[in-house]
Amino acid sequence: MFTQNEQASTRGSSKNLNRSIAIIGAGNMGTSLLRGILNAKIAPHDKIIASGIHSEKLERLASKWKIRTTLHNRDAVVNADVVMLCVKPYTIGKVIDEIKETLLESQLIISIAAGVTIEALQKRIGKKNPIVRSMPNIASTVDEGATAVAFGDSVTEEHAQMAIAIFEAVGEVVVVEEHQLDAVTGLSGSGPAYIYMVIEALIDGGVKMGLSRDVATKLAVQTVLGSAKLVKISQLHPAILRDQVTTPGGTAINAVHELESHGLRSMLIDAVATATRRSKELSELITKPVQPQ
Repeated sequence: MFTQNEQASTRGSSKNLNRSIAIIGAGNMGTSLLRGILNAKIAPHDKIIASGIHSEKLERLASKWKIRTTLHNRDAVVNADVVMLCVKPYTIGKVIDEIKETLLESQLIISIAAGVTIEALQKRIGKKNPIVRSMPNIASTVDEGATAVAFGDSVTEEHAQMAIAIFEAVGEVVVVEEHQLDAVTGLSGSGPAYIYMVIEALIDGGVKMGLSRDVATKLAVQTVLGSAKLVKISQLHPAILRDQVTTPGGTAINAVHELESHGLRSMLIDAVATATRRSKELSELITKPVQPQ
C-alpha cells in the first residue's frame, strides 16, 4: 500500500504514462481531465476512450481530440488500464453495476464522485481493485485546479504516481488521508464560491466609488489573480505580504481594520467549517445506497 503522508506535489512533473485510460462520464470535469491528459501528453489519443449519454457531445470530442467514444460504459472499460469515474455521486452506483462484471482487479479506479467512500466503491465493485478517491474543483476546467487524492489499500506507488500525474495536468495536487476529504471539500471544493463572492463585492465597491463596471471587473479579477500568484510564487505567508502593502496611516491599513471589525476572517473560517460539516452529512447520505444489492 502507498503511504498516505500528507504532502503537496510539484506541478509540471507530468509524464507519459503510456497507459490506456477510460473516462466514464464526459461531462465538464471529465472533459477537463481529458483535455489535461492530452495536453500534458500523459497518454496518446489512441489509448483514450470516453463514454457519456449525449451522442452529439461524444462526436464533438472524438472529432476535436481524435479519441474513441462510446455510449456504453461497459465497452469503455474493456482493455483500459485506468478507469476514471467522472460521474455524479447519485449515479455512481448504477454506473458501477454496469461495468463491474467487465472490470479486472488489475485496473486502477479513480473516482471524483464527492462523498462516495473508497470502502463503498470497493463493496459495490466486489473486487480488490486499487481505488483512488479524489476531490478536484471547478478551476480544473482552466488548468488551475486544486485536487486532493486519497488512496485505497490496494494502491501501489506506481498507481499513486499515475493518479497524481493525471490531476497535475489540470492543476495542483495534494495527498491526504481519506477522512480529510470533507475538509478539502469545505476549503478548495467549495472555496471558489467564496472567492467569487469576494470578487463580486470588490467589483460592486469599485462601482460604488465611481468606476465603470467593466473597469472594476478587470481590476478586481486581476487583483485576486495577482495576489494569489504572488503568494504561490513567493511562498511567503499571506500575512507578510499583507504587511508589505499596509503602510502606516495608509489606505490599506484602514480598510483592513474595517474588514477585521466586521469579522471577515472569522466568517471565512466558519464557511470552511460549515461546508466541511455538510460534506460529512452528505457523505453519510450518499454512501448508504452504494452498498451491494
